[in-house]
Amino acid sequence: MKQVISKIGKSVVPTKTVEKSKNSIAEIAYNLVENEIKKYSEVLGLEFGGSFAKGTWLSKNADVDIFVKFKKTTSEEKFEKISKKIGFDSLKKYSPYVRYSEHPYVEAKIKDTKINVVPFYDVKLGEWKSAADRSPFHTKLMEKSLTSKMRNEVRILKTFLQSNGIYGAEIAKQGFSGYVSEVLILNFKSFENTIKSISEIKENQIIGKTTKKFDTSIVIIDPIDSNRNLAAAISDENIGKFVLVSRAFKEKPRLTLFQSKKSKISKKYWNNLLVIKFDFKPRSPDVIWGQIKRATTSLSTQLELGGFTVLRSNAHSDQIKEAYLLFFLESTKISDTYTKNGPEFFRESSSKGFISKNLKNTELMWIETSGKIISLEKRKHTEAVKFITEFLKKNLQTGMPKGLIGDFKRGFRVSIGTKNLSKSIKEEVGELISTDGTLLYFN
Repeated sequence: MKQVISKIGKSVVPTKTVEKSKNSIAEIAYNLVENEIKKYSEVLGLEFGGSFAKGTWLSKNADVDIFVKFKKTTSEEKFEKISKKIGFDSLKKYSPYVRYSEHPYVEAKIKDTKINVVPFYDVKLGEWKSAADRSPFHTKLMEKSLTSKMRNEVRILKTFLQSNGIYGAEIAKQGFSGYVSEVLILNFKSFENTIKSISEIKENQIIGKTTKKFDTSIVIIDPIDSNRNLAAAISDENIGKFVLVSRAFKEKPRLTLFQSKKSKISKKYWNNLLVIKFDFKPRSPDVIWGQIKRATTSLSTQLELGGFTVLRSNAHSDQIKEAYLLFFLESTKISDTYTKNGPEFFRESSSKGFISKNLKNTELMWIETSGKIISLEKRKHTEAVKFITEFLKKNLQTGMPKGLIGDFKRGFRVSIGTKNLSKSIKEEVGELISTDGTLLYFN
């Protein structure tokens, strides 16, 4: 194991040339923002944050985060308005745009590096006014606590997570963030110890110290806020993948676990896929992803209520104008009848009510050996396409995120399989009928 880790360790540390280039870009951005903040009495200063400030960044995709410090007396309205103006005015040469977390922030690209201008309040530890208020405390903690060796261990862990498709805090991914990677190394001291610990982790196990109870599959406590569970933002699917690839690496350490492994698509299930495609008006990627994920969950429930078994579901967006809700069904066509279970015949009032309500429209009705009254009912829809099309036309208000209702009213398309889908969307849809790459390591 040590040999493989050592080899990866040498490859993840940025070269002096890359480091010099990143520092140069960061300095340009910092100076531009620094010039703008002088115009506002509400702003106290700025500082670097994120992986760049902590020295845990990966050369291929390191952002530079610049945190703008606001007086804690600043209203939320001014906080958002001024921070956006600072971001846009300072980075105007680099086509800035707004991104959203709890509060909006401005992002732009200088050469190949993303620059994030993020506002935060100047508050004491624990007196948070915005989600970003913790970030400077995170930076100070890691600068103080991580040794030079541990910083490189973080880089190895990030590379491992990235290679297995589970790195990234954005809502589209719901994976392990850079900060979570740092917290894991801070707790376990090395990549090797992290792998061994995660491979043996138990359900609801707590990493860190807290007196609070959390209901997630594992719990990762923020070391500067014992009431915050970092694992709450990570999907169970991604936690499961991390546990499995950790076990695979512990059992047989190899470099291939640091290389992306493609999922194995079972093409015979293409026609079990239900695809809903619609266009949306421009909005933040974080907002649209949140909406389509909620819509997918809601429509999965409706399909199940309609008698269709949803085996897996997912959502996809190009983050510009197109969105897809994807469902892998046991079958896209179902029987035209179903059984409705009634009460036991001994329950006088309930059984009478059930019979009266259903007898007129039932196909058949009988008393089961268990004593329950059973009604055989006829379904209105036996095809998933017709069922979901009618539902979306007549019941948009039922469980659909409000922000998507206008988009759906402008039109949508429901189809089976990969008909009329681009190559990139086919790949995304194909993930639903695949054996996950992380499972293939056990072959």
